Amino acid sequence: MRIAVSADNKQGLDSVVSPHFGRCPHFVLVDLEGDNVGEVREVDNPYYGNHQPGQVPAFISSLGANVMLTGGMGGRAIMFFEQYGIEGVTGAYGTVRQSVERYLGGQLTGAAPCKESQEHGHGDIPAEGKYEKDKLGRLREEAEALRRQLDEVEGRLGESGQQ
Repeated sequence: MRIAVSADNKQGLDSVVSPHFGRCPHFVLVDLEGDNVGEVREVDNPYYGNHQPGQVPAFISSLGANVMLTGGMGGRAIMFFEQYGIEGVTGAYGTVRQSVERYLGGQLTGAAPCKESQEHGHGDIPAEGKYEKDKLGRLREEAEALRRQLDEVEGRLGESGQQ
């Protein structure tokens, strides 16, 4: 099985997961042999900064991936991945290693359209609005992903009585 993970840098399993697959600069490909990690390699996103609907899912398919882990993606991208027979999984964060472990452990499953896609009323069709085209929009999306991660960690701390 080959898992592709959106990444903000090229540090293999220690790469930081990018919050949005289409606008990430890199992908980390993780080959699994059973539940054991085999080959790991980084690939530049040829559509970083400028992509059309369907280009990135087609690229990921050409790399032989079975699964795409990412922080978020639009509804149309989720449909493209389904058409290619690739399992799209959103909600990934932290490092590639942590996200792959959460996926293999069953804590990271399913894909839902990102907040921006839903807010722009597109549901299954991603917004092509300004947030996708400028650095400020990307930073806002990253900040929102970090807020969700912080809420999750605080929730786990509260459950364990360690606050």
